[in-house]
Amino acid sequence: MIYLTTQAKKIRDNLYWEQTIGRSQLRFIGYWFRPSGESAAISAAKIGKRVAIVDNREQVGGSCAHKGTIPSKSLRHVVKQVIQFKSNSLFHEIGDSRRLTFPNVLKSAKRVIPKQVELHAAFYSRNRVAVHRGQASFIDANHVKLNLIDGAHETIYAENIVIATGSRPYRPGDVDFNHPRIYDSDTILDMQHTPRHIIIYGAGVIGCEYASIFSGLGVRVDLINNRDRLLSFLDDEISDALSYHLRDNSVTVRHGEEFESIEANDHSVTLHLKSGKRLRADAILWCNGRSGNTENLNLSVVGVASDHRGNLTVDDCYKTNVEHIYAVGDVIGAPSLASASYGQGRSVTSGIFNGQCKLVTDVPTGIYTLPEISSIGKNERELTQAKIPYEVGRGLFKYIARGQISGEEVGMLKILFHVDTLELLGVHCFGAEAAEIVHIGQAIMNQKNGGNTLEYFLNTIFNYPTMAEAYRIAALDGMNRISRR
Repeated sequence: MIYLTTQAKKIRDNLYWEQTIGRSQLRFIGYWFRPSGESAAISAAKIGKRVAIVDNREQVGGSCAHKGTIPSKSLRHVVKQVIQFKSNSLFHEIGDSRRLTFPNVLKSAKRVIPKQVELHAAFYSRNRVAVHRGQASFIDANHVKLNLIDGAHETIYAENIVIATGSRPYRPGDVDFNHPRIYDSDTILDMQHTPRHIIIYGAGVIGCEYASIFSGLGVRVDLINNRDRLLSFLDDEISDALSYHLRDNSVTVRHGEEFESIEANDHSVTLHLKSGKRLRADAILWCNGRSGNTENLNLSVVGVASDHRGNLTVDDCYKTNVEHIYAVGDVIGAPSLASASYGQGRSVTSGIFNGQCKLVTDVPTGIYTLPEISSIGKNERELTQAKIPYEVGRGLFKYIARGQISGEEVGMLKILFHVDTLELLGVHCFGAEAAEIVHIGQAIMNQKNGGNTLEYFLNTIFNYPTMAEAYRIAALDGMNRISRR
């Protein structure tokens, strides 16, 4: 992203163009992969700045809308509907035994993408944000060259530059991703067949989500994890629950394994592990990390440092090691969440124009496995290590009327609170609508003046029947544990 100050200079097709603009009309150009770039650009427009973005796709929406969050979560939603259909005894009477194919399910999921494109194009139009479609690269610390999709070239001068180029799946050099049986999390969205058996290498968030999706379609899944447990940053009980339910859905989870090589031919793909195991399947999905989209920016010209994965390091105001050059979103690594990226985009714009930059922290975790997972605050392991006296309250979904009605009886809400003050210390949810339910706990945890306690859930009337009622049940469970002491 490029912020232009009192003078904007642009060269297009060797024709020189210059415009002088007042400081109240400061121009903002963004090299953009939604959502961090979008929020930064629109935030600048909202405070009266002249704004433009640079997007290297023909349609707006970035990786999030075209290859990441939107298509994968839409795919998950369709698969969830398929599972609910199959599990409902009412529909068994129909006797329809047809098997849904992955391409057909994917086609249904992708219907949301044009809606997202239209929505965000309207955002730019309404806020008078000009969109330049092409690839940006540094010429020097103040000039960026644009190779536009239409074949033209532009050079833009700027005083402040924000990089929000997002990330892509990491591809090791010894894996042939051009082979039709080897996929990453981008290319899997173009798969034109339905594998009977798929290997997923990498059991991070994306790997676990796709393990749920494929197992939900009845595909045999081998999930390869190079650590000793799934998603070790989660509360141990939640991680264990995920592991159990993946296995219950016929996913074979293999911990502590490391990649050695992959062989592929016209009929199958074989994964060789350092442990000596050889796993054969119809396809393999590589989900072992992400790389920042910085290789085409010519960062060496300006001296911006990146790590071996192309990610950029920033300070608490999202500034890189070079003055006036900033970075936000997935290109700076963790937490690599769309929700955090929105906040980072607004924060960096505020810091540049108003001098008020707030580091985005305490972001809720949202993992869209089947069932889904979400959490905020500390987990039991962290509280134990910090020697904080805490207790646990649980609300099991199988005892909640709404869960029984909807058939979503798997899962629970888990509240961690201080034994003496009843202060909320963490909220962890596993099950239906977890990513929605957690926001209630997040709101109460942010209350001041003693409002952040378990008593809120004891004294508040929740709609009945709702999944949110789990907070009352969990709070009562926690209080019962204290009273029995």
